[in-house]
Amino acid sequence: MVDQTNNINGFIKRNYTDELISKASKIEILAFDVDGVLTDGGIYVDHDGKESKRFYAQDGHGIKIIQSINLKTVIISGRSSISVEHRGNELGVDHIIQGTRDKLSAFSEKFMECKNEALCYIGDDTVDIELLNFSGLSVIVPNSNKLLFEIGYDWVTPRSGGYGALRDVCDLIYYSKTIKNEKS
Repeated sequence: MVDQTNNINGFIKRNYTDELISKASKIEILAFDVDGVLTDGGIYVDHDGKESKRFYAQDGHGIKIIQSINLKTVIISGRSSISVEHRGNELGVDHIIQGTRDKLSAFSEKFMECKNEALCYIGDDTVDIELLNFSGLSVIVPNSNKLLFEIGYDWVTPRSGGYGALRDVCDLIYYSKTIKNEKS
């Protein structure tokens, strides 16, 4: 039988720097954008004008993993969508904030006491810059607006938005907290 602990530790050492693990181990709130992060950025509109979105099952499972270690989850979207409300509620996301272009203010209103080191935010466009800059762990996806690659961030996920990017972040945080607890 293969020793899974050695496999996981090897994966962690190959994919995450010590600095990234340190930042991720302090996270208490995981907040993320929708279009381009939780989805591939596509907006599907049928002939009746009804909108739908495609969500990736592994991202949903990542949210459940994060919730299992008592992290708060927050959706922050510049648009408003019934699909997002439905998916967020289905996954038990703690807070769903939609229809805001000032994401930092909207987040701060709900979480006045949040220290930046306790927040991980995942974004993909210019509307996310202020909240990314505030976050203790700022994450972008490979399909982000090219300007975000110039502003500074802590990590780019291996997978694109809508194809496991959120799960990549959930795994990073989960494993970082596991490592921290094992060393304590």
